[in-house]
Amino acid sequence: MSCNCAIVVAVFIVIIILGAGHAVTGARVGAMMIRQPSSSQMFREAPAFWNGAECVAGGGGGGRVDIAMTLDANYLRGTMAAVLSILQHTACPESMVFHFLTAEADDRGLAAALRASFPSLDLRVYRFDPSRVRDRISRSVRQELDQPLNYARVYLADTLPADVRRVTYLDSDVVVVDDIRTLAAVDLAGHVLAAPEYCHANFSNYFTDAFWSHLALNGTFRGRRPCYFNTGVMVMDVVKWRAGGYTRRVEEWMAVQKRRRIYHLGSLPPFLLVFAGHIRAVDHRWNQHGLGGDNVKGRCRGLHPGPISLLHWSGKGKPWLRLDARRPCSVDYLWAPYDLYRYSSPVIEEW
Repeated sequence: MSCNCAIVVAVFIVIIILGAGHAVTGARVGAMMIRQPSSSQMFREAPAFWNGAECVAGGGGGGRVDIAMTLDANYLRGTMAAVLSILQHTACPESMVFHFLTAEADDRGLAAALRASFPSLDLRVYRFDPSRVRDRISRSVRQELDQPLNYARVYLADTLPADVRRVTYLDSDVVVVDDIRTLAAVDLAGHVLAAPEYCHANFSNYFTDAFWSHLALNGTFRGRRPCYFNTGVMVMDVVKWRAGGYTRRVEEWMAVQKRRRIYHLGSLPPFLLVFAGHIRAVDHRWNQHGLGGDNVKGRCRGLHPGPISLLHWSGKGKPWLRLDARRPCSVDYLWAPYDLYRYSSPVIEEW
């Protein structure tokens, strides 16, 4: 009897360990194997989505739409929800082509999880080498912002194949509640980037006193009206980016940051230094940002007034973490319908 009790206790402990971190895929206890589902089994398969009658290949409104995102184990649940929302709300889901940049060594496992949930999805995965940017990164206000993959958006044009001429970049903590084709087809009017622009924000807060007191540095904004924009939702003319050498321009400001500490927030400020005042502004409905709260505490925030096409949990708080902790913000319930996570438990098998 005591032996059986010991086995039960051991099983219980292992189940807790397995369920907590998903780091172990299996453990043997006596004649039983406790098996943790793989990442490809942790998510449900999404419904199939088909193009509508208006989606004529190569014409009309159904031409190919290239979407780029990063792919990371910590944000995989968010990525799944974002992809589902895009497919669910576009009239031409089969016209979507997803390009994922990942720094993970196990990129096949992440791709397999996506393919298991979206068997018909046209997706391509590209390995982003963290060493390319690691020595250029300066410490910011939040550790997550210092991860090399957060800078992969700088290298999109260098990574994507030559046939991708325009791409819509999205963070993994968004859900799209409108047809993404509308954003992707925005008239760039000769600009390299398009994004919602927020000229009411205090632009000076994004840079340090050392920057604003240095005439040669802050002179970069001379002759333009710089406004804040969020780099988690952007439309990029990939051809113009390459031709203009914009990767090098962003890297140059990152090098200045390493020497002088001119900003605090990860990959955003070097984009602002190069592009603020020089982007094509699009309607604010395409980035209802800040739903993750601030970058330090992640306090709850409500929706901004006006129509909404895209919800963005930028900031420290992520909806899947707050929902799991049973401390959600009200806006997190808008993300929940797109969650494909199974809430799976380890399986006990005879060995």
